[in-house]
Amino acid sequence: MSSPHVLSGRRGQVAAAALVGATLLNAALFGGTNATASSHREAPLIAGDPAVDNTDLYAFVSPDHKDTVTLVGNWSGFQEPNGGPNFFPWAEDAQYDFNIDNDGDAKPDITLRWQFRDDDRRKNNTFLYTNGVVDSLDDENLLFRQRYDLEAIYESGQKVKLVTNAPVAPSPNGPASMPDFKKLRDQAVVQIPGGGKVYVGPSEDAFFADLRVFDLLYGGNLSEVGQDTLRGYNVNTIAVQLPRNALALKNDMHRNPNIGVWSTTQRRTMKLSPGKAEAVGDFVQVSRLGNPLVNEVVAPAGLKDAFNGLRPDQDAGVKELVDRVVNPELPKLVEQIYKIPAPQGQRDDLAEIFLTGITKKLGGQINADLNSQVDNADVDKNRFRPSEMLRLNMMIEPNANPNRLGLLAGDTQGFPNGRRLTDDVVDIAVQAMEGAAASGKIVEALATGDKVDANDQPFEAAFPYVGLPRNGTAVNASGTTAEVAVNPVGKIGTIDPMAMTTAVGSAAVFGAGFFLWRKRQQSIRKYGSHSK
Repeated sequence: MSSPHVLSGRRGQVAAAALVGATLLNAALFGGTNATASSHREAPLIAGDPAVDNTDLYAFVSPDHKDTVTLVGNWSGFQEPNGGPNFFPWAEDAQYDFNIDNDGDAKPDITLRWQFRDDDRRKNNTFLYTNGVVDSLDDENLLFRQRYDLEAIYESGQKVKLVTNAPVAPSPNGPASMPDFKKLRDQAVVQIPGGGKVYVGPSEDAFFADLRVFDLLYGGNLSEVGQDTLRGYNVNTIAVQLPRNALALKNDMHRNPNIGVWSTTQRRTMKLSPGKAEAVGDFVQVSRLGNPLVNEVVAPAGLKDAFNGLRPDQDAGVKELVDRVVNPELPKLVEQIYKIPAPQGQRDDLAEIFLTGITKKLGGQINADLNSQVDNADVDKNRFRPSEMLRLNMMIEPNANPNRLGLLAGDTQGFPNGRRLTDDVVDIAVQAMEGAAASGKIVEALATGDKVDANDQPFEAAFPYVGLPRNGTAVNASGTTAEVAVNPVGKIGTIDPMAMTTAVGSAAVFGAGFFLWRKRQQSIRKYGSHSK
């Protein structure tokens, strides 16, 4: 996809590319690529395969190690922590990738690939995930374990094993089994030879938002705001920290500071038979994620599955997708529902954010040279291809006091320059769709956004930065949570007084239900099963 400025001068080229793109799109839609989708269940096919559903991607200069960049990817969203007995393993028959493009041709120059294998010790002996207190990752009481290999694959075809047979932190299955999950999490942080770290395991979902945006944009009158829909849920996380020069073109971060990042998952076809599932055939891309909210809000329903089967270098050929970027739906819906006029004309500013990176060299509306690969000194600009990915300028120092609105608030280290855990991407995206990035002014009528301005769980100051996962948390229908703790004699007590009220109420309901059940059994014994 080209920026609108580029599109306006290359209509014939874009039209020809669109014909190719339409062919690719049709193949994707009708099974030619077996494409599914990613990011918090926003596309039809991936909803049935959460283990490979990439929900969020983050890229930022590490706040406590400025010579490194941290990439964080989350999979398998909406994990209720009590969801046993199998909890939330990584898929053995999948490849989980971070892709880095440092020369702007929309192809990966470096792919970081994780592959997993199970060590299930339960066999036919038990259904339990643990059979006692788990004090370490090699504790005999931990009955289900996973390990992984991490490989770097370079554009030249060279492959380098970075980590072999590393441990995965287990799913937290409750405070009785895992009273000190931080200890387990810290044991799963593995050093990468030559500099760097990697963590694989669960975390509290870092994405914070009120997802009632899908109910006529917060109820049609901004009444449905202020509730963090992701509160209380966990995700599976891959976090990796690497030297900046290792990711830069020609390993020179000072001359070539800008990179593009996207994550993908590839999976093999499953052959099913009674009581058995077997992976067969080649790996097929089933999930893709760069910028947040693209597939949720930019792509229409009919393109969602297809988008996640495409490679970034194919994006420019899909006219239907280009049109949705430069002529987006969301501002029109806002105008229809809230009477706030939509920006007029073709949206050069959105093409910069989503497709080219922000740079003055392509003549866009945002007056800045921020994070496009065309600004790298050693890039062949004739090979540059607009595409959807999360772009990061690795030279911009971390902000000691990050602003949740990122670039819109003058904080150039924040989204859409990469994405930090604290960036409020929903509010940023809504403002950007309304033209705030181009005008430099916040749309006041929407300034309060969804009123979920920060994550409910604190982030960590050191790698892997993500919050500790919920461990034994109940999530009720109102979105509030009740933490439970286990004392030394094993009695369960509630921390939250509201949870105690809920527990008492539940006990009363259970007591009444038991009374009715007992009366029912007495009636059946006396009169037969058809009694009322």
